[in-house]
Amino acid sequence: MQMLQSLDYVVFFIYFLIVAFYGWWIYNRKKTAQTSSKDYFLAEGSLTWWAIGASLIASNISAEQMIGMSGSGFKLGLAISTYEWMAALTLVIVAIFFIPVYLKNKIYTMPQFLSQRYNDKVAMIMAIFWLALYIVVNLMSILYLGALAVSSISGMNIYSCIFLLAGFSVIITLGGMKVIGYTDVIQVFFLILGGLVATWIALHLVAEKSGQHGLLAGFNIMTTEANDHFHMIFKKDSPNYVSLPGLSVLIGGMWIVNLNYWGCNQYITQRALGASLPTARGGLLYAAFLKLLMPVIVVLPGIGAYVLYQKGMFHTTMLSHAGAVDVNKAYPNLMTLLPEGFKGLAFAALTAAIVASLAGKANSIATIFTLDIYKKAINPNADEKKLVVTGKITVVVSMLLAILMSLAIGEKLMGEGKQGFTYIQEYTGFVSPGIFAMFLLGFFWKRTTSNAALFATIGGFVLSCILKFLPMWVNLSWLTPYGFYQPNPDNGGKFEIPFLDRMSMVFVFCIAGMAVINFVENKRGVKTKGLEVDSSMFKVSKSFAIGSLIICGLLLTLYTIYW
Repeated sequence: MQMLQSLDYVVFFIYFLIVAFYGWWIYNRKKTAQTSSKDYFLAEGSLTWWAIGASLIASNISAEQMIGMSGSGFKLGLAISTYEWMAALTLVIVAIFFIPVYLKNKIYTMPQFLSQRYNDKVAMIMAIFWLALYIVVNLMSILYLGALAVSSISGMNIYSCIFLLAGFSVIITLGGMKVIGYTDVIQVFFLILGGLVATWIALHLVAEKSGQHGLLAGFNIMTTEANDHFHMIFKKDSPNYVSLPGLSVLIGGMWIVNLNYWGCNQYITQRALGASLPTARGGLLYAAFLKLLMPVIVVLPGIGAYVLYQKGMFHTTMLSHAGAVDVNKAYPNLMTLLPEGFKGLAFAALTAAIVASLAGKANSIATIFTLDIYKKAINPNADEKKLVVTGKITVVVSMLLAILMSLAIGEKLMGEGKQGFTYIQEYTGFVSPGIFAMFLLGFFWKRTTSNAALFATIGGFVLSCILKFLPMWVNLSWLTPYGFYQPNPDNGGKFEIPFLDRMSMVFVFCIAGMAVINFVENKRGVKTKGLEVDSSMFKVSKSFAIGSLIICGLLLTLYTIYW
């Protein structure tokens, strides 16, 4: 594999300088970022719709997508795009129904919502839980997968990449949400431009290997020679059904994945919580349009790498130490084929995606710890300056913990040969059905009690674990014709319940259990704390409605063509 050359390092250095100096300029425009906790954590009132939208995408698209989803494109094909395209529709739903509730009730963090809606006990339990989840799963996985990708492209030692990525991210994060939000605009520019360059080289090489020229020719060859990679809905006899179980991606667990991620996730919603409702909605709609574009820059390169692999390329460089094909090497292999200079641009795009996600995640960790744990339980009298300092210390500590875990267990959990994107989605799904059920009923059923909320989070997690390991204890082969019991090639061919279907089952269980608890406790006269919600909050502007209809039309067209 051809590594970075002199011009590539020049291009990358220019990217680094642009981000660093722009961030420094934003940081110094308003010194309140150093003293006001709301300005530091939320950039209250200062992010525009385009900055919010760009920051949402920059924080979402990371090594998990650039490497993991591209690898899934190599193996599964265009179907993995359902995570991106369904997210576009989800963002519209969140903008209409979720964000107005948060803003109307002046909610700035997810634990604050739980405290305001349920009680401090539920809020504190979930604050600690979210901190553990964000650091142990998200921050560590982004850092390790990102370092693995950067190492494979640059030739640098993976441990050096871990420290450099973490250091760059900390520098940006210490400037607060305002710096993160506006530097993310630049990060998204490099991310999209670099991703398009990778797609260009994939299509160009596919055409060239077939004796043709042009991007359109390359795309036509891909759709012909890898036709099985251009179907959005898998049939029950597909070996990939366990990863994306048929219509569940449209009417089942995929909704829970997306609505929980985009609507109940501090890491994401924080970008919009400091803005006005029209600005927040504009940012979410802009992000939805960008989401439609994401498969072009993260999935098509993976499919292109698959076609090139079938034509004899990458047969050595894509093998793991065990001799199996490592799908996570699809994107890095394509990038090494780029011309000098373009390779540096694509490398900058990958780095931008990783750094933006690390910075956003670290800021969310600092926000939850400072405002929901430190301020409430440790030092209730802390002034604004003390809160900001505590937030900065939390950023550094959380990143150090992520570094230590990446070095200690990163390879074991996410090393070569593993389909990183699906792995992360499945294990996040152990908790998302319960959390989403707790938020959904908390929004729209005023008589939902705190005990019902605790049941959803704890009971949902327990049931997820039971359903995951149930096939090891009970013969469920009678469910195979219905798609609820399938062999998983990534798990040695062992039969299991597809995790998206498992999430649907757990969600229904949580809703039913919460309803029973609510009825029992309501009859006993247990008091609840409802939120301020009225129908007028959900009215949208004409421009937002038109934009939403365009997104729905585009999604309908895409699924019709590639069903």
